[in-house]
Amino acid sequence: MGVVFNIQRCSLQDGPGIRTTVFLKGCPLRCKWCHNPESWHRKPELSFFKHKCGACGVCVKACPRSARSISDGVCAIDRALCTVCGECVKKCFNDALTIIGEEKTAEQVIAEVKRDMPFYERSGGGLTLSGGEPFAQPEFLCSLLAAGKQAGLHICVETCGYVDEQLLRDSMPYVDIYLYDYKATGAENHKAFTGVTNERILSNLYMLLENRASVILRCPMIQGENDTVQHLAAIAELYKTYPHMLGVEIMAYHNMGRDKGVRVGIDAGEMTDMPLTPESTKAEWIKTLRDFGCNIAKIG
Repeated sequence: MGVVFNIQRCSLQDGPGIRTTVFLKGCPLRCKWCHNPESWHRKPELSFFKHKCGACGVCVKACPRSARSISDGVCAIDRALCTVCGECVKKCFNDALTIIGEEKTAEQVIAEVKRDMPFYERSGGGLTLSGGEPFAQPEFLCSLLAAGKQAGLHICVETCGYVDEQLLRDSMPYVDIYLYDYKATGAENHKAFTGVTNERILSNLYMLLENRASVILRCPMIQGENDTVQHLAAIAELYKTYPHMLGVEIMAYHNMGRDKGVRVGIDAGEMTDMPLTPESTKAEWIKTLRDFGCNIAKIG
């Protein structure tokens, strides 16, 4: 069994062709700009849409742990008491509550993924495993990889790289493409942005590339944070060192993650909050990389 928080069909941004992306909960990083902060913790979580709440008090009566309360017309959750039993979700009239994360077997997941086989066959698509960090649920991931490959699926895995090297090595016979995150240049910069240094991440990346694994380097770019010329030059240098890399993908910041984080109880101060990145800025980053001799990956 593993914990899945979303299965997104007809995805065009997570590898070649039309794909189904399966998002697993759990991640060792705490990126300030994370677009899926509801994936940080492995266990299912209660998500609260405050703007939908009518403060009717039904959830307060439904909670067997007294984790719900109302004060001055505002509903609150004591997450230290909440066991995510779902009783309040069942009773909410306004759909202000939902549970993020559901236990599934690998067979259940692959059966759902296989529903779109004709689309994969026509487009060159398949299954993408994302998160969170898929390797944060190693046993479940192994089961998904084996079942997916047995079903004849093309498989991509998106990873932050902060994982045990042996897990990566064990996954290589099953993974067609790694979508590998490269978030910041320099150990201290990386720690400031994500909570961890990048030595293990780089070591794992070099291991994959030296073993001729197919890798697309995914680079989240946040205006005013990590979009320096030095960082772009380091990305290009990495590409030139390993020219068999499939390419580099720039992932511009969007601010949807901040609200999702607040809904599961993450303090807003832990998340970056800024406007969407203009397309013109993203175009400048791509031009700089191309000027450095870098190949920009075509996704979808």
